[in-house]
Amino acid sequence: MKQHPLFYAMAAALGLAVASPTFATTVHRKDEVKALHALIDKQQQQLNQQQQDLQMLRDSLKRLEGTQQQQQAQIRAQASAPPPASKASAPTFSSAPGTSVAMHGWVSATAFSQNKSFIFGNGTNAEFPVPGSTGSLSGVDVRNTRLWFDLSGAKFAGNWQGGGHLELDFFGGFNGAGAFSSQQETPRLRQAFMTLQNPVSGTKVLIGQQFNLTIGLDNIPASLTNLAFPLGYGGGSLIGWRFPGVVMMQDLNHGGSGPKWRLDLGAFSGNWDGPGNNVNYQTAGNVGFSPQLEARLHVQGSDWLAYAAVHYSKIDLRGVGGTTPTPITPSFTSEAVVVGANWHPGAWMFKGSWYTGKGIGQLFGSLTQFGDIKDTGGFVQAGYSFTPHWSTDAFYAVGKPNNQDVIAWMGHGSAGRLDNREVAVSLNYTSGAYGFGLQWMNDKLKSTTNGIDRQTTTGNQLSLSGIYHF
Repeated sequence: MKQHPLFYAMAAALGLAVASPTFATTVHRKDEVKALHALIDKQQQQLNQQQQDLQMLRDSLKRLEGTQQQQQAQIRAQASAPPPASKASAPTFSSAPGTSVAMHGWVSATAFSQNKSFIFGNGTNAEFPVPGSTGSLSGVDVRNTRLWFDLSGAKFAGNWQGGGHLELDFFGGFNGAGAFSSQQETPRLRQAFMTLQNPVSGTKVLIGQQFNLTIGLDNIPASLTNLAFPLGYGGGSLIGWRFPGVVMMQDLNHGGSGPKWRLDLGAFSGNWDGPGNNVNYQTAGNVGFSPQLEARLHVQGSDWLAYAAVHYSKIDLRGVGGTTPTPITPSFTSEAVVVGANWHPGAWMFKGSWYTGKGIGQLFGSLTQFGDIKDTGGFVQAGYSFTPHWSTDAFYAVGKPNNQDVIAWMGHGSAGRLDNREVAVSLNYTSGAYGFGLQWMNDKLKSTTNGIDRQTTTGNQLSLSGIYHF
């Protein structure tokens, strides 16, 4: 029997109605599976990103911890050292047109107790004990307080730029000799020099009163007590002083990679302990045009530095007029060789310096005795930062002049100091601009009064120091 078209249409509609729920369910489930896979992929990507972020955070924390430890070591080192002549601080106000001025410094106070009188003075400029001295003493010393100005931005000529540095503390003595003089400290000019710098060639020239080249300003023994007079100074650790003169610093691999090499050349005003007027340029070191000549090779990496320096000058004991009776010899040369280095691996700090020479009393060598005296000395120091705030340092220095030379020059510039050993240990706490340190210093000096007898004098000093940098 022939079916009517309407029959087929009704059958097709009925079949579609029966099958559509199953088909719709299948399509819906496929969409759900696709969406679930997409969600899983998205969550996996988010998880991977979170893991990367977490690892970056861990790395950042490690770097931050290392940086804080290095900064801790740098703060302790900077507390001991005069501001480097090669680095100018960020300007804070202006003076002459085009010139910016940065004013910085620190306020320092030290409470001390000691069982001997010391040379070059008590308190924070104590270095080694006065032979045979007796009696204990104590006090509070604020003379380490220091202020300096860095000037920059002045134009000179071509690629050359100008600037300057002015620095003072309060070791100029006390105001008078009365009952209240020790609370009225006198300012003292430390450094005053102008700078000419060429950033294209890596050349810098310093003209004026500044530290000579035998003392590494970036290698001063760390201490919050011994700032202006570093640990062991004059007693074997360092040789050097501030003189008017000119220094040229030349980068040897300017703009290159790797360690930075620099050559420094200097010529400084002569100096000696007489004969003549020591405050009017009439000493054995000022006779004729006879400057102190020096050279230094300096190399520095990311966490270390090293240097070597040489010194030469001529001492004429006949004086400026050439008529002063001379002891032992009418003239001699002042010569010295110095090497030093420091290293800051992580939380550790290591410093050291060694020198040898003769006739270097004007550089605080030969245990600060004047004469043609051969001398060798040096220091080592190690420190460790337990945390970003707490650290400890241990120091040892020895000064060993030639005993026969010391005895030969007694009464002519020698005080009979034969040998000196100094030990110092400190515990420090620093936070931001503040630092506090507890330090024990022990110094043992061997001396003679007539070239035959021998005397050993031991001095101890316990100090508690606080400092605020600004």
